[in-house]
Amino acid sequence: MVDLDLRDRSRAAARAPRRASRTLTRVGAVLVLAGTLVLGYVAWQLYGTTWLAEREQQRTVEATERVWSVDHGAPVSREDRALAKQVVALVRIPAWGEDYVVPAYRGTDDETLERGFGIFEGSPEPGASGNFALGGHRVTHGEPLRDMPSLRAGDEVVVETADATYRYVLDDDGSSRTVSSEASWVTDSLPIDPATRGPVVDAAGSPRLLTLVTCAEIFHTEERLVAFGHLVARDT
Repeated sequence: MVDLDLRDRSRAAARAPRRASRTLTRVGAVLVLAGTLVLGYVAWQLYGTTWLAEREQQRTVEATERVWSVDHGAPVSREDRALAKQVVALVRIPAWGEDYVVPAYRGTDDETLERGFGIFEGSPEPGASGNFALGGHRVTHGEPLRDMPSLRAGDEVVVETADATYRYVLDDDGSSRTVSSEASWVTDSLPIDPATRGPVVDAAGSPRLLTLVTCAEIFHTEERLVAFGHLVARDT
């Protein structure tokens, strides 16, 4: 009995390392799979959503341009009209190239910002008196303001509507003004800087302002980059 017991213990001892090795292999495989899934998700958020959003935005821009065409006799498809229906404006920033154009919609919820620029609640119509305030992503979903820090005072922001084109000029560099995400004053009709207690733009008479708002950093942050500008021309 003693010999048999010793042999059983010996076999059990020999099997233990094999079981531990198989367990470690399984755990390792699970961790590798989990890591691959996480990396895949991050890659999709960073690149996949932008690729998809840029394609959709391009379709919307082209459809909107056809609907807004001066040749009102040209046929327009039902799909074009559906895509253009909620577009308030097409935004161009010449400093970022001739091909840069992004649709802008009312609202700044997640779904809206996935489609392009969001127009903050309370903003007037483009070109009207007040503060036409736009928000956009710096990363993912088309990232329309990814290069915000490269903007300089004097750069143009062109806002095209069905009836006219409005040309704004920035008064700030794109990286010169950082505020808290709670700083709601930046979208006021006439923004007053709490630090100076004065208006951010010296606009006499009826001010027609523009504000760009985005994340201060590429990844999640509680701060926002803000650039203010003012209207300089209206083209019909």
